[in-house]
Amino acid sequence: MMFSAIHHFCFGHSSSVKKSKGLQRNNDEDIAEQTPKMMYKRLLSLALNESQLQTQYSSSGLWDEPYRQASLWKPCANKHEETSQDDIKSTRSEKQNGFILVSANGGLNQQRVAVCNAVAVASLLNATLVLPKFLYSSVWKDVSQFGDIYQEEYFIDFLKDDLNIVRELPYRLQSLGIEAIGSQITDADLGKESEPIHFIEKVLPLLLRNGVVHFLGFGNRLGFDPLPSHLQRLRCKCNFHALKFVPEIQETGSLLVQRIREYNAKTSELDLQLLGDHIPSRHMKESSSSNRPKRYLALHLRFEVDMVAYSLCSFGGGEDERRELQAYREIHFPLLVQRMAKNAISPEYLRKSGKCPLTPEEAALVLSAAGFNPGTYVYLAGSRIYGGKSRMLPLMRLFPNLVTKEDLLTEKELAPFKNFSSQMAALDFIACAAADVFAMTDTGSQLSSLVSGFRAYHGGGAAPTLRPDKKALQLLGRVKRMIHEGQRPHARRRGRSIYREPRSPECMCQDLTEAEIP
Repeated sequence: MMFSAIHHFCFGHSSSVKKSKGLQRNNDEDIAEQTPKMMYKRLLSLALNESQLQTQYSSSGLWDEPYRQASLWKPCANKHEETSQDDIKSTRSEKQNGFILVSANGGLNQQRVAVCNAVAVASLLNATLVLPKFLYSSVWKDVSQFGDIYQEEYFIDFLKDDLNIVRELPYRLQSLGIEAIGSQITDADLGKESEPIHFIEKVLPLLLRNGVVHFLGFGNRLGFDPLPSHLQRLRCKCNFHALKFVPEIQETGSLLVQRIREYNAKTSELDLQLLGDHIPSRHMKESSSSNRPKRYLALHLRFEVDMVAYSLCSFGGGEDERRELQAYREIHFPLLVQRMAKNAISPEYLRKSGKCPLTPEEAALVLSAAGFNPGTYVYLAGSRIYGGKSRMLPLMRLFPNLVTKEDLLTEKELAPFKNFSSQMAALDFIACAAADVFAMTDTGSQLSSLVSGFRAYHGGGAAPTLRPDKKALQLLGRVKRMIHEGQRPHARRRGRSIYREPRSPECMCQDLTEAEIP
């Protein structure tokens, strides 16, 4: 693996939070970066010794979906063969109640959720949706808008039978002071995961009075239950069908997948949905009995400084780490600091409860205990890892065949996306969703949730996702069984995200004929 790429991947916030104080300090930091930062030194040593005794490649069973039931669920959010009463209610009325503006906050994946929730709310209120805007974030530092990431015309056309979508407000409404007339709705005005009745009681009167409402932020404001089935279906239709990356992202994502696999592979439904007309086949080497496409595991490490700081966990860095993360919280998460002052929770309790994001070292231990060998080809997704290379060294030692998009794409190929974190995240989304196996290290991560849901929906029961139980990390002998249990397919549980758990009647159809076959 190219050192420059992993250096870029690792060195980020931790080295920028504190200013360098002279050459001696720089030399000390360089030495520190070469020293692995470990929390489980004994376990890591055991894993390294065990890996040396294993064969070069992992057991073939690790690459397969362990439960046949997963293949019984079929995508059907975009089908209308059977018309229920709920579907009849969802037919778009010619007379609209007004216009809905949405300015979505967060990064790529939070904004994706906000877009599809806005589609559902517009349908609920019988309103015209103005193409959503994306807010600039001091954390993500990205000015990308909807059309820089997703295909606008395709989005509008695909949903035209469900709701009216326009690119901008009519001229007569553009000069309105939306906040002044009381039509601006912030996250403080709506509770998290609100029920439809709250939108009807609080938002609809404003919409009817002023002709327009503006949702500012709109992070997770619409709940998942109770919700009419036609709105759940519309959410799925939006997330799994209507949102297609722009050709520039698809083309570079295709090149990325091509470089990972190296040899021609059979085109999957996931490839088609992710890459459209840019399937990686034309210029790839032909596979043979001796040269087969590389199977790869995609690992999403959600261990950037914002996640680490927000978690309130301790990661073995002592007092320096504690002060550094507290300083970051005071700047970026002042409300969290206020809550901490009123109700402090110990880092030890959080770790025992499984609420801490996995470090690179912990991720390496989990994969090793699950049976993945040093020969496993690992694609590493994520942004800059908190703690730099010293945090990455344990993972790199256990899995030396580890690559990032910076390794596989040239500077020229990455240049159009380099200063746009959401567009870079879209490339990671493609590589993770198309992987033979996807491993998530934090169940609260939006990227992990959306990728696992996308694989469940379009994967045809052949796209396994690993969800480790963080509460039992030290019981490594049980890891394989726990991961296997975590892969058991089940219908969406009440209150759970339909974007992450799409196996539900509103989103997917279950093939009961096949289910009866022993």
